[in-house]
Amino acid sequence: MATLEINRIGQNLWEIPVRAKKGMNVPARIYTSAAMLPTIDDAALEQVSNAAMLPGVVLHTLAMPDIHSGYGLPIGGVMATDPATGVVSPGAAGYDINCGVRLMKTPFVKEQILPMRETLADLMAARIPCGVGRGGLIELSDADYRAIAGKGAAWAVYRGFGLGDDLVHTESGGALEGADLEGVSGHAKKRGRDEMGTLGGGNHFVEIQYIDQVYNPEIAAAWGLSEGQITVMIHTGSRGFGHQVATDHLKSMEHSMRKYGISVPDRELACVPVDSGEGREYLGAMRTAANYAWTNRQVIMHLAREVLSAAMKTAPESMPLLYDVAHNIIKLEEHTVEGRKRKVMVHRKGATRALGIGHLELPEAFKSTGQPVLVPGDMGRMSYLLAGTQTAMEQTFGSSCHGAGRALSRHAASKKARGRNLLTEMSDQGVAVRSTGRHTLAEEMPEAYKNVSQVVDVVTAAGLALPVARLRPIAVIKG
Repeated sequence: MATLEINRIGQNLWEIPVRAKKGMNVPARIYTSAAMLPTIDDAALEQVSNAAMLPGVVLHTLAMPDIHSGYGLPIGGVMATDPATGVVSPGAAGYDINCGVRLMKTPFVKEQILPMRETLADLMAARIPCGVGRGGLIELSDADYRAIAGKGAAWAVYRGFGLGDDLVHTESGGALEGADLEGVSGHAKKRGRDEMGTLGGGNHFVEIQYIDQVYNPEIAAAWGLSEGQITVMIHTGSRGFGHQVATDHLKSMEHSMRKYGISVPDRELACVPVDSGEGREYLGAMRTAANYAWTNRQVIMHLAREVLSAAMKTAPESMPLLYDVAHNIIKLEEHTVEGRKRKVMVHRKGATRALGIGHLELPEAFKSTGQPVLVPGDMGRMSYLLAGTQTAMEQTFGSSCHGAGRALSRHAASKKARGRNLLTEMSDQGVAVRSTGRHTLAEEMPEAYKNVSQVVDVVTAAGLALPVARLRPIAVIKG
């Protein structure tokens, strides 16, 4: 347990006060349970309190119950800064810019798909390129990069990779305004040139699931969901393109901080003023990488649709997108801070936007329900579908958890998996798994993650989201 002072201020809310660490400008708040608090690694608590030292940070820094240490800000971290007096920090968005999740609905039910899970897993793995460094079928030109920067996922739909309604059901319409290739290096373009439409490695996946429990029938019905229904969840981001954008700008900011008189407790939180030349250049590049990621998920969903359409002899139009959310991103948003509306630069790293009922940015389909919040678990247990709330808007800059969060490091998980046949274990649990290698499978074993049900219990008890449905895996394609 951390040596930092940490006080309970609510049922599932703790706070590290400003006095706990010299240099903190605001408190750091952690959403967790009494049972989960001792399992949070000290480094993650240090990181969320370090972020509270950055210039112009607003109100408090936050950690969701899936918190674990990362680079700069912990995974599960949220930070807002004043765009006029504050900073922007790439380490508070992460290397995998706009890593996110989308959920596609289908007209199928569990009984139709269960007998076919092995076949569908093979077909999905053959159609969707997976693995670190694995290229895809699309080779991007410089003109393509310009179009993706400007249009995001609409580029993919225009090229035939999807349906027009997909864009309506994607956060920010699948494109952030202000994307600019000026701050994108040639090396970043080279890394991303053949990775469009590819899953990548690590914890990225395509998962065929079924809804095994509906908690809120009214919202589920409004979203076109019912018990036993098959859905497809996709989790990936901006691949090597986004990673290189983050790498380039973190390195640059480490040197630029001096001229702005900025010092940070951890170089991983390197930052510059939002309105500086370096800040504007990074934000333009980050937005380009975010648009690349939305495009990537759009293409992958199209490939998954093609597989199911051919296998089940049904039209692609029968498989609409429910929603797509980002969980590693920086966005300029309006929030009520200490009683007045303010524009703030919200950094989310392993945290999902959770807009409440009536929010102006929501598509019409969700204005009366709140935004769908997609919370993947691990490949052996379950995932959750939640709805955003006004409480989240008031307390967490409209944010919720993004997943289960790691309980074991990749090294520790690999060590624990020695001598085990994880493919057989998963098959015995009724889940067909396809992976690029045994090493990846070991790193992603179910025990490597926290119990996602406990994570979801915290955010729902805190009122940050409403539980709508639980989903269980049938077939999983791992990166």
